[in-house]
Amino acid sequence: MNLKTVTIIALSILLPLTLSAQKRKKRVVKKEPVVEVPQEDPRITNMREMTQQIVIIDSIVMDKNQFLSAFRLSSETGTVTTCQEFFGKPAEGYLFRNEMGNKIYFSMPDDSLRQQLFTSDKLGEEWSKAQPLQGIGEGISEASYPFMLADGITFYFAGKGEESIGGYDIFLTRYDSRSDSFLKPENIGMPFNSEANDYMFAIDELNQIGYFVSDRRQPEDQVCVYIFIPSDSRKTYDSSMYTEQQIRDFADITRIADTWGDGQLRKNALMRLEAINDQKPTTEVQQTTDNQQVIIINDHLTYSKASDFRSQKAAMLYKQLISARKQLDMLESELSKSRDYFAKASDSERTSLRKEILSAEKELLQLNRQIKTLEKQTRNEENSVLN
Repeated sequence: MNLKTVTIIALSILLPLTLSAQKRKKRVVKKEPVVEVPQEDPRITNMREMTQQIVIIDSIVMDKNQFLSAFRLSSETGTVTTCQEFFGKPAEGYLFRNEMGNKIYFSMPDDSLRQQLFTSDKLGEEWSKAQPLQGIGEGISEASYPFMLADGITFYFAGKGEESIGGYDIFLTRYDSRSDSFLKPENIGMPFNSEANDYMFAIDELNQIGYFVSDRRQPEDQVCVYIFIPSDSRKTYDSSMYTEQQIRDFADITRIADTWGDGQLRKNALMRLEAINDQKPTTEVQQTTDNQQVIIINDHLTYSKASDFRSQKAAMLYKQLISARKQLDMLESELSKSRDYFAKASDSERTSLRKEILSAEKELLQLNRQIKTLEKQTRNEENSVLN
């Protein structure tokens, strides 16, 4: 066997062994699975950043079919009820009746069986044919839970559709008398709205107490009724003072106690709420003889209820006046109790009480000034219409 033949045989034996070794040495790099992080709806992100500051004084978890029993609205506010109770026959939807009792807003299914909003006026002893609300349909496919403020302009309702971030969201719109329709609704944002269902927003302007309902974090058959202090102006949380997580908690209403601040506003609101709960039905005669309800308009006229006024603005000022008078009475009562207790309080209690008494006295002075101003403004507005 010559050298060339031996070399070929050797190579034929060694080559497969070399290739096999190379294969064994080759590292297999495992690819990590790509995990897609779900992107939050930009509307929710923006809405959270603009969360409104409110004081939520209480929350009540209850059966979702009974939530209206938690609403304590003064007679000057109007009435919220179910369509079935109002019309006295099986019906879906909810209804608001104004304080005058001559106008209603309510929801009922349309031809597609979706809840939509309608209105009707009382003509004599009959209600006019239901008319659909005009102007609120853009971005809203379903609407219910109506509530109109006493000004007859500011309207709240709950809607589903492109403009909502969950199921039902709470919306605000205003009535335009020139076009006899409503302006495009605006989502009122967080913390009132969430990715769950949020609805039945109502404000008792007389007592400065607000309500809304949410099924966030609740079992299927329950809801939470939030009771809060309404604000005339919208104030949001300053991102330089609160962390992102804190603002998220405010938006989600993780703990209502986080909204209380020093607790004084909540304490005053709870007093007003307690007074509402303690109210007993009164006759028309009792109402007209109650000094807190009476206002002298001029030498010939004395009014005792909002419906007496011809001026809508004067009627609104009168409601603010009654609210201020009620606050004054409650504050005077609390101040009297604090002064009585001060005599028998310990030294440490007196230190705290002294601050509370001084603060209450200052608030009392401001309320008295406010009441005098409101009385004057109410008289002037009504007389300007009468003269």
